[in-house]
Amino acid sequence: MVSLNKIVQAKRTISNFVYKTPMAFSSKLSALTDAEVYLKQENLQRTGAYKIRGAYNKIANLSDSEKQKGVVAASAGNHAQGVAISAREFKTRAVIVMPESTPLLKVDGTKSLGAEVILKGDNFDEAYAYAINFAKEQGMVFIHPFDDEFVQAGQGTVGLEMLDDISDLDIVVIPVGGGGLASGVASCVKQENPDIKVVAVGAKGAPAMFNSFNAKKSLNSKSVRTIADGIAVRDASPITLSHIIECVDEFVQVDDEEIATAILFLLESQKIVVEGAGAAGVAALLHNKIKHEKNAKIGIVLSGGNIDVQMLSIIIEKGLIKSSRKMIISVTLIDKPGALLSLTDALKNANANIVKIDYDRFSTELEYGDAMITITLETKGIGHQRLVSKTLHDSGFEFRQIF
Repeated sequence: MVSLNKIVQAKRTISNFVYKTPMAFSSKLSALTDAEVYLKQENLQRTGAYKIRGAYNKIANLSDSEKQKGVVAASAGNHAQGVAISAREFKTRAVIVMPESTPLLKVDGTKSLGAEVILKGDNFDEAYAYAINFAKEQGMVFIHPFDDEFVQAGQGTVGLEMLDDISDLDIVVIPVGGGGLASGVASCVKQENPDIKVVAVGAKGAPAMFNSFNAKKSLNSKSVRTIADGIAVRDASPITLSHIIECVDEFVQVDDEEIATAILFLLESQKIVVEGAGAAGVAALLHNKIKHEKNAKIGIVLSGGNIDVQMLSIIIEKGLIKSSRKMIISVTLIDKPGALLSLTDALKNANANIVKIDYDRFSTELEYGDAMITITLETKGIGHQRLVSKTLHDSGFEFRQIF
């Protein structure tokens, strides 16, 4: 496992630059799960994720000559920003290689932190291969996102802070992608108190580390697909896998629907914005993937908050439909003056708020003289939606509920 002494040293190294994030009690999660739940809010970290801890610790431990030559990393996300801001602090040149498909917002965000950005490859693996070769050719130091002892020790400081705040935790829950965070935090927790149960949470769409943990050997995936891009790692690292096998008691998986539900729960109920990876632990707890005693003290790492705004919008819209707070119906009317007014009057009587109307009289599915109206409504739950349906039927309207 990662040495506790190295994690403690990393904490000293990074303490003047990296935030000590809150370990906040969640009354709502606690009530829902019959536990005492605390959230380690790394979404409030500098650059919005824990990755800065390992990146800063690694660069701080480089020799003066290595710092002068500069550092290279491959990332389209949190690791890129962690390396960039840390290198800037040490006045070290930083080159970040990103896939060519990386959104402009992420490219500009990394540049704004002082790094040079090279767009190379159709995916992360191609960008990673290019970055390795670039570092060798330029004589620069490659900063690996998880296969590095200084990076792992830096990430392990999350565990130290959790136990500093709540020393008698029963369970610690950690999201797992490449395994750097899990290696550091699990190693720290087990050396501080071997009785604490450590639960790793992976995305079903990125099963490499989960499958490898169960097989006790490295098994890579052919592909990954998950909204939790922070833990969407295709291959299982033998180095971090060995730490996880040694220190993790249980490994569970959550799917995208469960992750999306957790993101929306945290946003709406806790006023916390997290990315998919950051919500993985909460998703596992909400969906009964983590076995625990009543009133057990559970600490969950919210690893980051850098969620794409478009993805967040999709999650919110789908969540509103799923929870019966949004209703979309299609109604066929005779295309004549006043027909639409009679429909909206019926909806008014059902106290349903109209947020969008599409009026189509040209569809080939329609009879001549008809119009198809698609209406999006705000509703107050399944009972209210039943009232809307009854009101429309009683008013003589034929309709189809799309969602």
